Amino acid sequence: MLILLPPSEGKTAPRRGKPLDLGSLSYPSLTPARERILDALVDLCSGDPQEAARVLDVGSTQLDLVELNRGLRAAPTARADAVYAGVVYDALDVSTLSPVARRRATGRLAVVSSVFGMVRPGDRIPAYRLSGGTTLPGVGPVAGTWRESLGPAVTEAVGSGLLVDLRSSTYAAFWRPGPDVAARVATVRVLHEVDGTRKIVSHFNKATKGRMVRALLEDGANPRTPARLAEALRDLGWHVEVGEPGPKGTQLDVVVRQL
Repeated sequence: MLILLPPSEGKTAPRRGKPLDLGSLSYPSLTPARERILDALVDLCSGDPQEAARVLDVGSTQLDLVELNRGLRAAPTARADAVYAGVVYDALDVSTLSPVARRRATGRLAVVSSVFGMVRPGDRIPAYRLSGGTTLPGVGPVAGTWRESLGPAVTEAVGSGLLVDLRSSTYAAFWRPGPDVAARVATVRVLHEVDGTRKIVSHFNKATKGRMVRALLEDGANPRTPARLAEALRDLGWHVEVGEPGPKGTQLDVVVRQL
């Protein structure tokens, strides 16, 4: 089973550590695209900081993020699971998993990244700021760059197992499953039900996904089909409804009534 996570806008910048070594990252087939994105991002942030902030869609009071990107090549790195922060990662809380669950996380989790394409929890990366919806000068839309190269890496990572796709719509545009993979893809939507009305609440959608991943890692369940994943989540206490298979996979609706 491969669980594909979105990145986080917020990141914890390492205070110390070796500089970035692209050759050490998982999925070396992505190295050429990583080089292109890195070069374009560093070049952008080495010029006019106000223009870089505009392109990156950060406020004029957040020029420290431009400076962060300018120094990416020499910045200290840490494990990806320590760099990514935010609601999903707070709920997942990898650092407090049991030893066996942490080992499962290393083998079963991958994070989609605007800069690196896809990384494993143990890959050492610097903190950066680049949204998946950005268009970089000299490169074009970030999503388009990854759409050309990410498919083989995802296919390699999932092998013959189940892909649990927890990406947001922005990062889902980086790669979409083909017909050879779609039957083994489960997408998850979290719905909050109040008085019979269901809606998506972004914060709790992310938090619930983080808690689900944590529970699956601690439990050790390793389902191989979307239907088996639904059963595993029900066994762990969630109300899950299974949709019809489609070209993007099978959607599972996790319905929560208490947040």
